[in-house]
Amino acid sequence: MSTPPRSRPLASPLPLPLDGVTVVAVEQAVSAPFATRQLADLGARVIKVERPDGGDFARGYDTAAGGLASHFVWCNRGKESLAVDLKDPRGLELVHRLVDRADVFVQNLAQGAAARLGLDAATLCAARPRLVAVDVSGYGAGGPYAHKRAYDMLVQCEAGLVSVTGTPERPVKAGIPAADIAAGMYAFSGVLAALLRRASTGLGGPVEVSMLEALAEWMGHPLHHGTHGGEAPARTGVAHAVIAPYDAYATADGGQVLLSVQNDREWRRLAEQVLGRPELGEDPAYATNRARVANRERTDAVVGAALAVLGTAEALGRLEAAGIACARLNTVADVAAHPQLAARDRWREVGSPVGPLRALLPPITLPGGPEPVMGAVPELGEHTDALLRELGVDELERAALRREGVVA
Repeated sequence: MSTPPRSRPLASPLPLPLDGVTVVAVEQAVSAPFATRQLADLGARVIKVERPDGGDFARGYDTAAGGLASHFVWCNRGKESLAVDLKDPRGLELVHRLVDRADVFVQNLAQGAAARLGLDAATLCAARPRLVAVDVSGYGAGGPYAHKRAYDMLVQCEAGLVSVTGTPERPVKAGIPAADIAAGMYAFSGVLAALLRRASTGLGGPVEVSMLEALAEWMGHPLHHGTHGGEAPARTGVAHAVIAPYDAYATADGGQVLLSVQNDREWRRLAEQVLGRPELGEDPAYATNRARVANRERTDAVVGAALAVLGTAEALGRLEAAGIACARLNTVADVAAHPQLAARDRWREVGSPVGPLRALLPPITLPGGPEPVMGAVPELGEHTDALLRELGVDELERAALRREGVVA
């Protein structure tokens, strides 16, 4: 498939929304780094503070991205890496000096660690009224779970996501770090909201986001369904608890096609144009969604038998022609080669210590303005010297700090 020419204005009157905003982040793993990467994509300068002895531990998760960790590559492009020991008073003082110059501070250290360093949002904002400071935690600052370890899988379980995901026989966690992503998205939007408030009032202020509360919000449908008089939705794999047919069906060439019939008119079209059995459109055992759900096994058997003799492309073509919502069950490799992403020119290359890496444009598109920055993935401590020079630390002092392990 040919790729259309990119539409990039040569000289846009609109800057990126966060041009001129400086962010300092003491962050690790996914939740906070995912939030600050999005700030960087939109033009913010993001200074990532890492430990000298290995840095963000997500750097060591795997080596799948050309020798780099896939989580780290995903969440940390476009940042400057400062490797500094926060346990050394000299290193901590350097970070506080950076925060003095910043618009936003973000941290997701273990509960209580930031407060011991004077880097919690309340302390920082009390001394710097214009600062927006974000505390990202697992369970929030108070309550019986405040100091409980909060890894993504654990929070998925605590938030009930695992209880509604999987098959009737077995619950499963989401295949992506849903709790981390949820917290990162709310931290990102919380920063934007606080910056808007500062623009009108001159005051920044603290922002608090917990992984549990973020993911609990995403559980809205099951929570409302189960809390207000009903039972929690059953686990149904890729099927739907209250709609049929709504599932994945095998095709003759080894693929799987998902389809969703939303109303009885669509069922009649499916029966006539795809199943080749128009009489099922009026059969009391199938004619209404309530009947199809009650007879789910029979309904799925009828649909499955019709699609099993068709290739994936033919099945999708017939469903599309009949106006039935449908999709392929794609693999990760299929997504990387997805024709819609290619047609919309969504892939770019970003720099890294191992060379260019392919990455998707951020989903926030701002027509008429410049593209997101999508800067390089930094090496650990790549920007330490430049940042120390910016703070006025002379060459002799930089050498001493490096020699004594305060920076790297």
